[in-house]
Amino acid sequence: MAGDDPKELLFLCALQNAVKHGGVPQSGAVIGMVMGAHPELRSRAKEVSAFAKEAIADVAVLSPEERVTTLQTRAPGMFAALSEKHEHKKVLPDLEGAENGVVMRFAPNPSGPLHIGHARAAALNDAYIKQYGGRYILRIEDTDPKRVDPEAYEMVVEDLKWLGLGITDTVTQSDRLHLYYELCTQLIGRGGAYVCTCDNEQFKELKNKKIACPCRDQSVETNFVLWDKMLTHGFKEGEASVRIKTDLLHPDPAMRDFPAFRILDAPAHPKVIAHVYPLMNFSVVADDHLLGVTHVIRGKDHIANTRRQRYIYDHFGWKVPVYRHYGRMGIEGVVLSTSQMRLGINDGTYTGWDDIRLGTLRALARRGISPEAVRNAMLAIGIGDTDISFSWDNLYAENRKIVDPVANRYFFVADPVTIVIHAAPHLTTHALLHPADEKRGVRTLVFTGAVSIPAAELERKDRAMFRLKDLFNVTVERDRGRPHLTYAGDSLADARAAKAPIIQWLPVADQIPCTLRTQEGDIAGVCEPAVRSELGKVIQFERVGFVKIDAVNDSGIVAYYTHK
Repeated sequence: MAGDDPKELLFLCALQNAVKHGGVPQSGAVIGMVMGAHPELRSRAKEVSAFAKEAIADVAVLSPEERVTTLQTRAPGMFAALSEKHEHKKVLPDLEGAENGVVMRFAPNPSGPLHIGHARAAALNDAYIKQYGGRYILRIEDTDPKRVDPEAYEMVVEDLKWLGLGITDTVTQSDRLHLYYELCTQLIGRGGAYVCTCDNEQFKELKNKKIACPCRDQSVETNFVLWDKMLTHGFKEGEASVRIKTDLLHPDPAMRDFPAFRILDAPAHPKVIAHVYPLMNFSVVADDHLLGVTHVIRGKDHIANTRRQRYIYDHFGWKVPVYRHYGRMGIEGVVLSTSQMRLGINDGTYTGWDDIRLGTLRALARRGISPEAVRNAMLAIGIGDTDISFSWDNLYAENRKIVDPVANRYFFVADPVTIVIHAAPHLTTHALLHPADEKRGVRTLVFTGAVSIPAAELERKDRAMFRLKDLFNVTVERDRGRPHLTYAGDSLADARAAKAPIIQWLPVADQIPCTLRTQEGDIAGVCEPAVRSELGKVIQFERVGFVKIDAVNDSGIVAYYTHK
């Protein structure tokens, strides 16, 4: 590969790391790679450390495309190791009792569109069904009219379709109220539930003292009469509820005779006319049993609900599904609260549910994040019970693997200024649409003396040279603070020796306005006219990042920033 030259070894390892992960590698990672493969260099640690800094600096000045082509040329074996699809596939832990197939469910509330937090359970269930075979049920849990947005029914289905899940059955709980009523009648008949007419504060006080309320010992016949009175509007909201009989001596007060049905008169449900609604723990058990759910994967915050639900299973004598509870996943950097999102949309803070400052799946889609990347990132997190922080970098790395091989490359110049390059010949350059696929063709850029470059590049007082990508080198001199730019040849080696940055440029006569929308705000600039043909696709603005072309109109291009 590189013989015994530690400089070459370090450069190639830094290059491979940068190609694989993007960005600039850390010194420790590069040194570790070299020392691990060449332990004879450990005695030269100080020297190797100095060489590593030089190697990383040499890699840092290369564009992503130049890194790829350099690695292909100087170390084809190392490049092939990255290209081969032999990465260790993430394998989820086995599920108990899944040998003959599974029936699993994803059960969102229709309170708004799905966000990145929902994707974990949705993707994990899907992966297990693919692993073992079986059915995947989408269950819309809409028995709390206070948490129902009529538009969300359709949004949830659209989001799951985008995510690419293998949903086989879809049920909506508000369509099944009659089933819950029938089961409640059965449970009362079994002595496992009773109608409670106690004041809430009175019941809470008795419960905390581990004392049964007066309603608990009512006869089955009395409970049937009261249950019928609930269903026929004989009680108003707050006057009666159905409670599950549990252990009044349980150390956790929340486990003691918890409610299963309640009366809600407002707001009106958008799908059904109802007066009595099941609470989550009852409807979940009823549906998991009736639909044949075998395994339930959900967060640790549901452990208490799992304990409550076992009481209902025991009363009916039903088989309990296999439960797996994963740790909490903290997500920072985006808004996830449905109420906050809706408030922001209504007051104009956000443009809609797909505003890229939000954490909804449709916002990710608008930015150019692929559903496969979301699924892969969630599978990599897995179902461990340790609390974690969600890594956006990991999601971007998964997405980069998908978009990098297919995204065409173009130039984008932010905050452009027009400059004249003195003594420069008029040239036509042909830049590859993709550095790893010459068959895709080239873009033709014509230099005629003046170009647009980012204004920030001229503000650097310490810059003596830079290279216009795929064109030539330029020296910078300042006369009374004003930059004077002069042609300095086309040698890439000279630019590297001078550690000259490589910057984007565009011919003044061949560019169109482009607004780059980021989570931090809009960036005004110009891009190549050929970008018009990429509407709806993810491309790469070289040395800027991947973007999704959102709109093409007479006034120019609107692109959404995806990631580096």
